[in-house]
Formats: sequence, structure tokens, C-alpha cells
Amino acid sequence: MKKKQLKLSTMIILFVCTVVLLSLVLTDLLISRTINENIESSIEEKAKIVARTAAHSTIVKNGLDDVTKEGEIQDYTRDIQRSAEVLFVVVIDMNGIRKSHPNEEQIGRHFVGGDEKEVLKGKESLSRSVGTLGKSVRAFSPIYNENNQQIGAVAVGISLNSVREALDQSHKNILTGSIIGIIVGIIGAFIIARYIKKILFGLEPGSIAKLLEERNTMLQSVHEGVVAVNKDTTISLVNKSALGVFTKAGLDDNPVGQPINEVIPQSRLEAVIETGKPELDEEQMINGVSILVNRVPLKVNGEVVGAISTFRDKTEVNQLAEQLTGVKSYAEALRAQSHEFMNKLHVILGLVKMEDYARLKQYIKELVSINMDEVSAISSNIKDAVLAGFIMGKLSYARENGVELTIDCHSVIPEAKNPGVTHHLITVIGNLLDNGIEATSECAEREVLMEVTYEDDILELIVTDSGKGIREEILDDIFRKGFSSKGEGRGYGLFLVKESLDQLGGTLHVESKEGSGTNIFVRISFGGK
Repeated sequence: MKKKQLKLSTMIILFVCTVVLLSLVLTDLLISRTINENIESSIEEKAKIVARTAAHSTIVKNGLDDVTKEGEIQDYTRDIQRSAEVLFVVVIDMNGIRKSHPNEEQIGRHFVGGDEKEVLKGKESLSRSVGTLGKSVRAFSPIYNENNQQIGAVAVGISLNSVREALDQSHKNILTGSIIGIIVGIIGAFIIARYIKKILFGLEPGSIAKLLEERNTMLQSVHEGVVAVNKDTTISLVNKSALGVFTKAGLDDNPVGQPINEVIPQSRLEAVIETGKPELDEEQMINGVSILVNRVPLKVNGEVVGAISTFRDKTEVNQLAEQLTGVKSYAEALRAQSHEFMNKLHVILGLVKMEDYARLKQYIKELVSINMDEVSAISSNIKDAVLAGFIMGKLSYARENGVELTIDCHSVIPEAKNPGVTHHLITVIGNLLDNGIEATSECAEREVLMEVTYEDDILELIVTDSGKGIREEILDDIFRKGFSSKGEGRGYGLFLVKESLDQLGGTLHVESKEGSGTNIFVRISFGGK
């Protein structure tokens, strides 16, 4: 069973209350100790001063020397006791007999406590003892006559009950402060919890942890490379696919924490952060590795806080594009053959219904002858069955569009050593023939010729059409991605031809004059690049 987690607000309130309570308890202990020490030190000092004052009094000295003046000692000590606010001021002789006391009935009796022995030896002392007036701090001071002979001592006592009262009062103050502190802490913790939860979009810590795990899993599983930077253009995140591209480019395998421009010069993420505008489908080189990249600013509450770059090895993108182009070409060829076959079936059905069997027999012979001639010519010269089937499909496509397509093989074309070469050839031949067929669509003479020659592992193609030709001023642009004189959404066929030829290490040359058709010369190393 999964253990239920506390809410963020509950955790913060408990934490704040614990900290406040612990702090106040420690403060109470420290303050109590300090107050106790300060009060006791103050009491002791006060008792010493009063005792010394009484010990130096002439009245006390005379009272101890002259029995007739002993009564004056009681009057004097009573005045000191009242003015100094002490518990008692007791004068004793060298035998420990009291000469004064707050309770006059105790005068003449022996001093109680047993802590007077040191002072009768001429030494000042402090003690805590229980006497007839309760527990007290006692200060003892010796009394000397004019001949410097000790004739008695003074004992001054201050009740320890005042210390207890002061401590009790401080405890009450601290307890009151603790209660107020806890209440304020709870209110503050609740406010902080609500503020933090608002920042976290109302999510609890467990939900945040789960989202983080899901995000990391998602980022690491996507095939595209992902690199994120903060506002200072320092790399904060790199996924596995990006590390794979970096490794291929010979870069550091752990770039997190490094400035993006040190890892990927000219990354343009800094410009994206400054402008706040995305840059999509851009090409970039990383140490010789070509990538197709999108750069998007990261915004929080409308403020740019960083940028993220997603990219993919352009080689993989080109392979996907070529595969799609090949599949499309196969589909078009099959569709054309199917359409042409349906048209022929309709002719045969019509002749059968008219019971014109002689004409039907002649028509079928013509079809078989044409088909056999085509199949024989293509299959005997092109040994790659995939390429041969593709070209026969293009013948059907040309007939469907009313264009006379001629394939002239001057030599036998063997099957390529590398299967990838066949795929590139389909891309090159398919796009060149499609362009030739389309170029003649509005011409009176609608002819396209492809001549094929193979010698010393070199394949040469010449595609000639009777179209309107290409204007001289755009000849340099026709292989640029997206360029087309036929409207939007076009301009990718010849671009893919150039890409495939670059992969094969081939060359291409165009000769065209407006109004007199176009010749395209292609030379390919058949073994592949």
C-alpha cells in the first residue's frame, strides 16, 4: 500500500512550528539561566555592600565595645534593613551571639546556620543557608575596632524567594511570547505555503517529482536532440540524442554547465533569447556534422528565461526524405500502370461487346508486342529488378500523360554493389523524368528521351525533353531548396536530386535555352560514394 504523503502546506506549517517551538524552548533555557545568574550575582553584590557598610559603622563598633550602647545597634541595623530592602542585618560578637535581629526575641541568642565560622576568623564570605527567616543569600563582613582587633561580624541576608519570583515572571513572559510566536508562525507558514503553491501551479511535491520524472523520460526517449540553455546562455539540459550528435561531432560528452557558444559556436540561441523570436528549419554545421535545427525561446509569464534547440542529423533527415520520395515514385508508377491497364481492359471489353473479334485479336497482339518489347528492352539492359520495374512504371506514367518517353540503354546496367545506390538512382531518375514529362505538358511535341550508358563503374544519364526550356537567369537557382517557377509548395524535386548526387559523389550539368528544350547530364560512380 502506497504511503500517503503530507501536503506541502502541512509540511511547511509543521516545520515552521517545530523550528519556532524549539527556538523558544532553547531561548527559555538560556534566558532563565542568564537571569538566574544575573539576579544571584546582583543579590550577592548588594549583600556584600550592605554588610561592609554596617561593619564600618561607628555605631556598630561602639555598641560592641560598650555594653551600654548595644541597643543602638538594633536601631541602626533596622534602618539599614529598611532602606536597603534586605531580609535581615544581624550583628554578632566573637561568640556568635546576636546583637541585632529583625525579630527582637532572637537578640542574645546564638546565630543559626553554621556559616559564620569563616567571618569570625576575619574573612569575608558568601553562603546560602536556611535560618530563622528562611532560605537566603548571606554576606558576612568582619568588624574591627580602632586597634584593628576583630570584635564581631555583620551578616546581611537577602531572601532567595525574589530570585524565584523573577524567574517565574520571565517564564511567563517567554511562554506568552512562545504562544504568540507559534500563532504568527502558523499564519506565516500558511501564507508562504499558499504563495509557493501558487508559484508551483497548485502542484504538490509528489506531483512535481512525478512530472519531472515523466519529463526526463520523455526528453531522453525522443529521437531529436534537445539542448536547453538559461538566460545566461549556459547549457542546463542535454538529452541522449543530442549527446549522440555531439559525440559524432567530437564534442565534450558532458556539456551541461558550459556556455553554449563554447560547445556549439554560432548556435544563435543567444540571438533567440535577445529577440524572443523562434528560428525554424535552419541548417547548421557542428564540426562537420550537418544538422537541421529549430530554436525556440522559453518564456515564463511573458518573460524570456532561456531557449531550447531541437535538432536532428541532416543525414537522417535526407534519408527519410529520399525514402519518402522513393515510395512516392513507386506509388505513382503502380498507379499509372494500373490506370493504363484499366483503360486497355475497357477497350477489350468494348470490342468483346461489339463482337469484333478480329480487331480484338489484333489489339491484344499489339499490346503484347508493345509490352514484350518494353519489358524485354528494359529487363535485358537493366539488371536491377527494382530499378527496371520503376522505369517501366514511368513509361506507363508518361503514356498516361500523353508524353512519348523513350529509354535508350547503350550498354547493360549491372545491379549496384551498394543497395543504397539504387535508392538514390530512383530519386534522381524519378525526379528528372517527372520534370521532363511536366515540362512538355503544354507543348505540341511532347517527347522525353533518357539515354543510359555504363562503363568502368561509371553510369552516365542524359535526360532530354522537348519542353519550353529554362530561363538563363534562373539556371543557378533551380537546385535550391523550395525554389520553383510553378508556384508555392514546389521546388523540392531537383533539390533532392542534388542531395542524392552529393551522397553518391556524382555530378550534374544542365544545358537549356528558353523555347528549345532542356538537356541534363548526370555522371555517377555506380559503386557509391
